[in-house]
Amino acid sequence: MKLLHVDSSALGANSVSRQLTAAIVARWQDNVAGLEVIYRDLDNNPLPHLTGAVLAKADPAVAAAGEQALQEFLDADVVVVGAPMYNFSVPSTLKAWIDRIAVAGRTFRYTEQGPQGLAGGKKIVVASARGSLHGDDAPTDFQEAYLRQVFGFLGIDDVGFVRAEGIGLGPQQRAEAISGALAAIAAPLREAA
Repeated sequence: MKLLHVDSSALGANSVSRQLTAAIVARWQDNVAGLEVIYRDLDNNPLPHLTGAVLAKADPAVAAAGEQALQEFLDADVVVVGAPMYNFSVPSTLKAWIDRIAVAGRTFRYTEQGPQGLAGGKKIVVASARGSLHGDDAPTDFQEAYLRQVFGFLGIDDVGFVRAEGIGLGPQQRAEAISGALAAIAAPLREAA
């Protein structure tokens, strides 16, 4: 089984989403024998944002990096995504990665009945870190709704969230939010024999 671990926070060691993704991946490693983990750090090694030149594959190295990101995603059975909320949405580096994995003919296609996702069968676990309190279905939350939509569009219906909310509201709230999020990390379900 392959797990793709993606971090996008710009905060390095101070990142709550990185702390959560590390804990999620550790839980999977503890529970799934032989798990292969591929790690991608979008802050330390960002993919270029889409431009005309990127789409035209003008730079072979950039095209190869995009293909590698897509292949990592396609090969993964489980994808753990660190998604801090930046300005009510996701970091632009995470959006650039999403632009590499949402590829017509590879992860989705258009049919006479509408778009069809081609990347089903994966499990997505998103570690969400938020400075304020937004709650479920808040009008200020463009992060979780966006990620559910994108992964759903790609055919993935198993998308879960581990959320630490209000981490910017003081040390006590931060500690409680992290503790609650860590406690909410579910153990992977063992495959039926």
